[in-house]
Amino acid sequence: MTRTPHPQPHPHPGPRHRRAAAVIGASAAALILVCAAPATPAAADSTPPPTAGDTTATPPVQVDPKSPDLKLQAGATLAPPKVLDIVSVTDQGSVSASQPEERQETSNTTVTYALQSEVLFTKDSAKLSATATSRIQAIAGDINAQHVTSAIRVFGFTDNLGSSTHGDVLSKQRATAVYNVLAAQLATLGDPNHTFQVRGYGEQYPIADNSTEAGRRENRRVEITFTPPAAS
Repeated sequence: MTRTPHPQPHPHPGPRHRRAAAVIGASAAALILVCAAPATPAAADSTPPPTAGDTTATPPVQVDPKSPDLKLQAGATLAPPKVLDIVSVTDQGSVSASQPEERQETSNTTVTYALQSEVLFTKDSAKLSATATSRIQAIAGDINAQHVTSAIRVFGFTDNLGSSTHGDVLSKQRATAVYNVLAAQLATLGDPNHTFQVRGYGEQYPIADNSTEAGRRENRRVEITFTPPAAS
């Protein structure tokens, strides 16, 4: 007689099986949570990029000295060397750094003396004061000492108050008054043979803002410009 085996009962889970099932269940729950959680927004990297002073900075791009782009075209030549103008500025009798009574600007080509009109003249006048005369005579001494042979420019300027016609006339009168003293002093020093350019430009060519009194004061001026022989 053939015996039919009885089905074996499903064993009850012991403690080890219960712990394994708990671990598997927790892992599955965590997986579900991870998959279901929305993505968090990206955050900026708080680490700054390397700077030029850092040892980790990217090295400069290598330049090929034999590159054809760095060569002159056939027949081309380099321009003659040229020294750029370097201007030295000296202020005299300044009430403040921005309000000089006399300013000397010297470059490798020209020398310019800019005299404020308030130092040279009374308001709306072309009559020189005694102080102005001594200043102009000192400038003549500098021209004589440098043995200037080129033309000397004496240009007058005003602010933009009043009519432009009045400014043109007044600036020319003031430039002429400065020229008369300058030419006479050069003749006294034994240096009378000079060519002068005397002009009045009125409110043209301002060097400061005409909307303020401080700026207008700078614009009211007479400039004496000459070229030393070494720069000719």
